[in-house]
Amino acid sequence: MPVGGIRFSSSVQTELDAVLDRILQSFTIDRAIGVDYMTKRFKDLDWVGVALWVFRAVIIVLIIYGVIAKVFFGVGTTYQTSDWATFLVSGLSQGSLYALIALGYTMVYGILFMINFAHGEFFMSGAMTTAVFVAAPMAASGFLDAQPIIGLLAIIVVAMLVAMGVALLTERIAYRPLRRAPRLVPLITAIGASFFWQYFFRGLYGGEIIPFPVPTLLQGRISIFGFDFLRARLGVMVASLLMLLALYILVQRTRTGKAIRAVAEDKDVASLMGINVDRTIAITFMVGAAMAAIAAVFWGLVFRQVHFFMGFTPGIKAFTAAVLGGIGSIPGAALGGLFLGVIESLGPPLVLEGLGVPGAHQLKDATAFILLVLVLIFRPQGIVGEKLSEEKA
Repeated sequence: MPVGGIRFSSSVQTELDAVLDRILQSFTIDRAIGVDYMTKRFKDLDWVGVALWVFRAVIIVLIIYGVIAKVFFGVGTTYQTSDWATFLVSGLSQGSLYALIALGYTMVYGILFMINFAHGEFFMSGAMTTAVFVAAPMAASGFLDAQPIIGLLAIIVVAMLVAMGVALLTERIAYRPLRRAPRLVPLITAIGASFFWQYFFRGLYGGEIIPFPVPTLLQGRISIFGFDFLRARLGVMVASLLMLLALYILVQRTRTGKAIRAVAEDKDVASLMGINVDRTIAITFMVGAAMAAIAAVFWGLVFRQVHFFMGFTPGIKAFTAAVLGGIGSIPGAALGGLFLGVIESLGPPLVLEGLGVPGAHQLKDATAFILLVLVLIFRPQGIVGEKLSEEKA
């Protein structure tokens, strides 16, 4: 057989044919191996992971498209610089409240690894009690307007005492006997405790909306750098940041804070080192409830009303903030709350309007819960959280 027009002897031609056969066999085998390998990889492909990556890409594209359409093409309502500044301050103010409430979730989770869904009712109990027994009588007598600082301090102290009492009762009666129970049991108990306190305070104060008086000092607007802001919003933001700083000092710089951190790390070892674990856990509940009570008073000052169901939505959003920042992390809860408030305030006008969504400003709550889903997909451990070990997960 001639190869390239050249004739070889029969022996050489036989060897060439053998080499060509081996090359063809090798190619066939390699091709079969490649096909088998690709088929196996195709079967082993994580289709859920692929779907999540596609979903992430779609979400990112939609957000970028909405922002570009709003900023560069003016889709939707036209806002002035003062409007955007108002959105930002409103978001930071609301986020400060979420941060204060989220601290209770994250502290309890950090020490007991459970989600205290009754925490929203600690928030509600302080607000309703002070509105009925402290704020309303002081406003009626004129004392709240005459001495607003003293009046607000009295309201905050009473709210903290009530919320801490409710938290201690819940921890002692509902949670402490179940401390060694499977993780699902305290979770169900927390949901039951939440419903119990809701309807307990409904029976105590009624199901109507109760007005929350606001001192003249916090009414109206104040001008800063040419922008007008609600005084109540600015006051809430400043006071909340001071409370967050005070809590950070308590946890990081005091013996009680060291005990809380030790019990969160290992209860048995902390007990061997002489720390009263039960008392430390009770203090943790009290501190978290106190922060929630302060947030409840500020909430009443901003929205000027309280009711028995007021703890549900802020509680769920604060839980979202805790997850967003990194559940179990105090700085993470603060950052998560502020971030959630800003996203709630800026997301509808900046992104949803750019996408042409009708009634964008009515979707604030939906924005918060969509953000929770996105955090669980993109970064389950939160902004500053770390991946938990199997023992703590």
